[in-house]
Amino acid sequence: MTQEIFDWPNRELEAAQTLPSRYFFDPAIFDAEKRAIFYKAWHFACHPNEIEEPGQFVVVDIFDQSVIIVRGRDGEIRAFHNVCQHRGNRLVTERRGHVRTFVCAYHAWTYGLGGELRGAPRTERLEGFDKSKFGLKAVRVEYFAGFVYFNLYEDAAPMTNLFPGAEAYFLDLCPDIKDMRLDSEEDMVVPVNWKVIVDNAIESYHVMLSGPCHKELADFLDFEKDLPICRGNWWTLGGPVKPGLDKMFGVPIGDEPYQTETYMNWWLFPATCLYFVPYTDLVSTFLIIPTGPEETFVRFGYYTPNRPETKITSACKDWMNGGLGPEDIELNLTVQKGLKSFGFDQGRYMIDAERSAESEHAVHHFHNLVHGALTSHQ
Repeated sequence: MTQEIFDWPNRELEAAQTLPSRYFFDPAIFDAEKRAIFYKAWHFACHPNEIEEPGQFVVVDIFDQSVIIVRGRDGEIRAFHNVCQHRGNRLVTERRGHVRTFVCAYHAWTYGLGGELRGAPRTERLEGFDKSKFGLKAVRVEYFAGFVYFNLYEDAAPMTNLFPGAEAYFLDLCPDIKDMRLDSEEDMVVPVNWKVIVDNAIESYHVMLSGPCHKELADFLDFEKDLPICRGNWWTLGGPVKPGLDKMFGVPIGDEPYQTETYMNWWLFPATCLYFVPYTDLVSTFLIIPTGPEETFVRFGYYTPNRPETKITSACKDWMNGGLGPEDIELNLTVQKGLKSFGFDQGRYMIDAERSAESEHAVHHFHNLVHGALTSHQ
């Protein structure tokens, strides 16, 4: 692949022009992103309470790679490549489950929860067969900010090194993280490039200017303090509500429990977002997994403490699912179509000197991370 494909003219911050449009549909660039970014990234797996008992597991797919995250009999959480070590059959096809052992549906090779090969029919007939050499291949796992993450790359830097300060920031926003449980999860495939979705989600320039739910969001946010802040490989977007606010989503703000008084999107590069809506008793996940140059798998999750749902929390979920989310998806779709136009290649970021709530400096920062990963990988 020639270096010219990654050229990004006029990228200096104060007068920067956006990534060339080919970054959002070129198969060669997408293939490079798979190798340089996503195969080496830390990926969100689950909350520990999702696999609370020995044998409970979740499966996460990243392109052609599939990973099992499972609670062992010793209480430890481990991850393994989801593939039998006999003939390469995909071992588990379910998203979630609860097992005593993992049994391959092809030839019944059986693995313990620690990945060890427990049984393999007729291998006693093989000379020198050593079961200890045919266990499942391990994948790196870390606990970070109350959740479980995995990395396919053995030499990846620890998350605390890659995202300094991010864990403490998150835990301050979510005091009930240890008690959180998955309330609901929804998957969808959106026919756009993954960066289109991230770009839309990390700038507030469009919030007061697009659909009715976005304008409603602007009505309760204090935009003078709603600032995108770039912190290296992680960044935040959000701020407090307007002074004197007494209701949200048509529901009075009362004495019900909540996580934070701040609206906040908390991002880890490349595409993991957890976010908070003020006065709601939940933390939401927004996981972006590209599946093609112009196709992205998106997984939304709601995690709530183990107590009755509050009225504002319920109203917020309805508002997100039925209003704000669909408005953003529609914007994603029309942007992807426009990026293919012969009449467009680069635009101008709206980056003001104040780095205000409406500035797109976080989008420029994100594009720099993508560009840097691609060019350093060559």
